[in-house]
Amino acid sequence: MSRTWATSGVDLHLELDPTTGRRAALEHALRDAIRAGRLAPDTRLPATRRLAVDLGLARNTVAAAYDQLVAEGYLTARRGAGTRVAPLARPRPGATATGADGPPPRHDLRPGSPDGTAFPTAAWLRSARRALTAAPAGAFGYTDPRGRAELRHALADHLGRTRGVQADPARIVVTTGYAQGLALLADVLDGPIALEDPGLPFHREIVRRAGRPVVPLPVDADGAHAFPADVAAAVVTPAHQFPTGVTLHPARRHALVDWARATGAVVVEDDYDGEYRYDRQPVGALQGTAPDHVVYAGSVSKTLGPGVRLGWLVLPPHLLDPVVDAKRHADRQTETPGQLTLADLITSHAYDRHIRAGRLRYRRRRDQLLHALRHHTAHGVSAGLHALVHHPDEDAAVAAATARGLALGRLRDHWHHPDPAAPQGLIIGYGTPAEHAYRPALRALADVLGT
Repeated sequence: MSRTWATSGVDLHLELDPTTGRRAALEHALRDAIRAGRLAPDTRLPATRRLAVDLGLARNTVAAAYDQLVAEGYLTARRGAGTRVAPLARPRPGATATGADGPPPRHDLRPGSPDGTAFPTAAWLRSARRALTAAPAGAFGYTDPRGRAELRHALADHLGRTRGVQADPARIVVTTGYAQGLALLADVLDGPIALEDPGLPFHREIVRRAGRPVVPLPVDADGAHAFPADVAAAVVTPAHQFPTGVTLHPARRHALVDWARATGAVVVEDDYDGEYRYDRQPVGALQGTAPDHVVYAGSVSKTLGPGVRLGWLVLPPHLLDPVVDAKRHADRQTETPGQLTLADLITSHAYDRHIRAGRLRYRRRRDQLLHALRHHTAHGVSAGLHALVHHPDEDAAVAAATARGLALGRLRDHWHHPDPAAPQGLIIGYGTPAEHAYRPALRALADVLGT
């Protein structure tokens, strides 16, 4: 027989085996629920009287089952605290036999993330309260696959004002981050796609999984070049290339747009951290010079955090309908509460204030990093959340860092085709640690590099 707790304050489906005694059936059902993690450690169980009523059992039967599980270590019982699930040693959800889901490093200077402790919690809660209170009931049903109009209009204003993007709200598609945006584009574009070399392996895998061949797009001190003639698109990071840190030279920007016009290919502008430039005004988006040939892609992963799964594509007219159709069939729409909250955060200018504070924070961190590396050269412009330091033996450096509990990025991992003769280096993410952990991480880095 199966029972459901419905009035006890805890809802849990229990299968009570009718072939065994009632007490044994209850013990077995509770034991299985605890082992499977459906009853988490420290969960307070219903009082024996209440559970007995819910399950149609005698109170003494429930009390005896509780006592037995306390004796076995599955439950704990203290006067005034009730009966609770005991902490058990069990594999973490998602942990693998190889230990790939191990503990985090003591010092984390891996690139790709901002300081999570800097998330604007109070401002986000204020915006969420305003936005959700004012939202019509229809906002929580199925809506436009492009995203909520409130966010698309807010983004159009913000991107035009801060990044020089020509953004018609009707041609913005809200995505669950940049990764989905790239996947949607790879789905609708017909032909190979060129990605920067070096660049993120994860992005190459997204394109390959969509069935599109990947073509290396070489990067030098002036950014991407040698644009191929036989591709459907070129994906570039003009404002701050990852991982080299260079910006696309003005002559290259013109050449890239001319190439797109001549070949009919699309330029995908990944503006992943364009808000963070420390030595001058941020370079305007490439899309502003050729909106009919450039897809502008952005997200809040570097400003708010990658856990906020919100991104956007500003599309040329000819790609709008195909991408909207692909979005509709991918996940129908991006979740609404986050969109409404971000829209309010932008229109209230709390988002601008947060970005300005971030510029000050990460500029200070970059200056501290350069001081710690004063006997080494950090490559790339003064921007973003990472720096590249060339090193003759990155494997030895990473091994030494690991021995000190320090995690770093490695340049070799970002080449399309690793070559022993290719430049080697360390990619240092100075945005990742919490504020209190940054200086200890720099000291560990200095020890590794001998500065």
